[in-house]
Amino acid sequence: MDTKKNIFIKNKLWAIILVAQFSLFYILSKFELAIQFFSNLFEWKKNFHVRLFSSFEFSVGDLIYTIVILFFIISIIGLFKQRKSLHLKRILIFLNVFYFTYQCFWGMLYFQPLIIKKLSNKEVKINDSDLKSLTIKYLEHCKETREKVSEDKNGVFKINNIQQVKNEILEQQKHLPNYINPKQTVKVISVKPSLYKGFMNYTGILGYYNPFTAESQFNPNLPATNIPFTLAHEMSHQLGYAREQEASFIAYLCAKNTNNIDLQYSTQLYVLKSLLRALSRNLDNKNFVLKIISQYSEKMQNDRTNELDFYEKHEGITSDFFGVTNDLFLKSNQQEGSVTYSYFINLLVMYEQKKEPY
Repeated sequence: MDTKKNIFIKNKLWAIILVAQFSLFYILSKFELAIQFFSNLFEWKKNFHVRLFSSFEFSVGDLIYTIVILFFIISIIGLFKQRKSLHLKRILIFLNVFYFTYQCFWGMLYFQPLIIKKLSNKEVKINDSDLKSLTIKYLEHCKETREKVSEDKNGVFKINNIQQVKNEILEQQKHLPNYINPKQTVKVISVKPSLYKGFMNYTGILGYYNPFTAESQFNPNLPATNIPFTLAHEMSHQLGYAREQEASFIAYLCAKNTNNIDLQYSTQLYVLKSLLRALSRNLDNKNFVLKIISQYSEKMQNDRTNELDFYEKHEGITSDFFGVTNDLFLKSNQQEGSVTYSYFINLLVMYEQKKEPY
């Protein structure tokens, strides 16, 4: 006990600094000037940061995460076995550097002004009628676009050229409405398959952004219907949108006027599923939701069956665990959590009502 006590006393300075950092960034998050500073910092280093790691074909960020995990495992084992102060000191110093870098590069971006305030200064109430009208609209979009895309020998949607999808997303980012997006477009593509793709199959995670290397990772094993929109979503993070629902909205805007039918279909299908999911939270809408699904075209039904088979095959404790932890992370960063799509739906409905039809 004395040894344990001495170890913590010797390293109390690093523990105090870490707690002080928590307090500092919490206070800074309350000041608009500080938030603007970190937003400007992100814009200043964005293209250089992306370009720095884009030349590597593999995910450098995933490699760094692997090294970090190994470092922690070795340090924790050493701490419990040897009871040496050095192991705890290394852990605390690393946590301080990690947390400071994360907040400067990414964490403070969660406190940027909400996009929804750019769409309307007034609070807009959205009802089920609005959602149902959009649902019918997007069902027809999906049916129409599905007839234009390619499919595999099983009659399931397949992507013609994934590199073209990435290039198109980058191009469409240049044409985002100025009143919504004041950010500079990233000039280099740095979206890579995750080194953890086999593991990701069982987590429910489709992709993620690494703030330390500015790389966007995605799971290439996903059903093809999910991949183009996932790419657009992760590339929206690279643009500087930290909130998940806002990144999805920017991804939706990138696909809205695209001529790339793979990106178009994947995004339209994401919107349709999001609307159905939002409506299904009210049991009174159950029959409407089931009716819409029954009206999927035969080709859309093939895609839906393929998605359901994939997620059923990889369902389990791991996906439940990551669903809960991701939900907690989102809520801790001023987001609604993965269990609700209301913010994205609000953005979608407000924009659709404000703009011309799709």
